[in-house]
Amino acid sequence: MNSIEKNTRLIKELATKLGFDHCGIAKSVVLDEDAKRLESWLKKGMHGSMQYMENHFDLRIDPSKLVPGAKSVITLLLNYFPSQQQKPGAPKVASYAYGNDYHEVIREKLKIFLAQLKQNIGEVVGRGFVDSAPVLERTWAQRTGLGWIGKNGNLINKQGGSFFFIATLIIDLDLIYDDPYAKDYCGSCTKCIDSCPTEAILPNKVVDGSKCISYFTIELKDALIPDSMQSKFDNWIFGCDVCQTVCPWNRFSTPTTEIKFSPLPEILNFNTNDWEELTEEKFKIIFQHSPLKRSKFSGIKRNLRLTKK
Repeated sequence: MNSIEKNTRLIKELATKLGFDHCGIAKSVVLDEDAKRLESWLKKGMHGSMQYMENHFDLRIDPSKLVPGAKSVITLLLNYFPSQQQKPGAPKVASYAYGNDYHEVIREKLKIFLAQLKQNIGEVVGRGFVDSAPVLERTWAQRTGLGWIGKNGNLINKQGGSFFFIATLIIDLDLIYDDPYAKDYCGSCTKCIDSCPTEAILPNKVVDGSKCISYFTIELKDALIPDSMQSKFDNWIFGCDVCQTVCPWNRFSTPTTEIKFSPLPEILNFNTNDWEELTEEKFKIIFQHSPLKRSKFSGIKRNLRLTKK
């Protein structure tokens, strides 16, 4: 076994050891086609007030701008599908936010991953990313053979659905590369498009981020939300799972085994009254390790008011 084969096997084994559900590897290249799509999407204003989407355009399409000498892009999937659901009728929270903040959980795993690579191989130049840097992770996930990008913009894995976090490792090692995922199994299904409460999912796999409930409830920091949208929140106070819930491929979803994604009792059990009576002090204590802190107490209270309209 040569060093390339040995290093590739090591990476796959480390991914499994650290609890990741899938691991794929692609050759580092400039994403020219994605650059055109992203540029068109931004020009149409579909990122709303998410100005950071316009920043570092060249970094998004060229891994070598993030890691000098980049040769391989490793994509890792971590299942977050919850074993329990919220009480019916309660203000709704997207299932990815049921437990601890995935940024913190996955960042720690990536830190260990890189340390283990250096320990076993020697000097390796690399960086890990999880939804907090200019990386087109869904494109890389498709290129590494882990699934296809569905009509709702999510990566869909044929064996496990779409309830996965995506992490990316860019390193300066030559490896054995997986074949890109060539097929698209969405077919003629339009359930996600038909079910979106705000009609944010457009044909041709385009999602208007400026219309998405997740955008309004998490990203939009302004207190004012357009009147035209205020009646369409469908009781969501943080994020939205509608396009995933209706996706037929998610019948294959299985509960996560990551203990840190275990649902907070409050998220499972709070009813409308509990949310309304929640104080800022209690919010900071209960959700100190939760993604909900992104919206802040004021944002959650604002979103709660909008569910009544």
